[in-house]
Amino acid sequence: MSAMIASMMNKPSSSAKRVERNTDEEINARIERETLISLSLASREGPTGIDRRLKELDHEWDMERVLEANASTMVLLTLTLGLTASRKFLGLTLLVGGFLLQHAIQGWCPPIPVLRRLGVRTAHEIEIERTALRILRGDFATTENAQVAHRQAKW
Repeated sequence: MSAMIASMMNKPSSSAKRVERNTDEEINARIERETLISLSLASREGPTGIDRRLKELDHEWDMERVLEANASTMVLLTLTLGLTASRKFLGLTLLVGGFLLQHAIQGWCPPIPVLRRLGVRTAHEIEIERTALRILRGDFATTENAQVAHRQAKW
């Protein structure tokens, strides 16, 4: 089962893997190890542990959401400061917008290495764990269900 889960982690579409491609391999490996440990712990707890972990994953913020929330907060803050305190803060507004555009085009921007070191995962990494938990729970016991899971995960 572990080999199957590990192989799933290496088959996303190219756009789904932009952040991982632009992240240090050591950090990617640590995130993958933490995912495998989480799967192991949930599996040992049985169906209750798996259900608990699936609920936790429903509330986990992925990289895109974290970046969007941080960027919009910074834009609002620096825009407010630029209009009320000093126009120099408007330069920071432009900088944050540039970082967000850079991320949209390249899949990387300066905050990503920090966020990845903090353990922020991509939506794809979260979905891999979710699908692996569902496999462990037996959700895809039939071939038809396994094909549905494969399409959902976009491998």
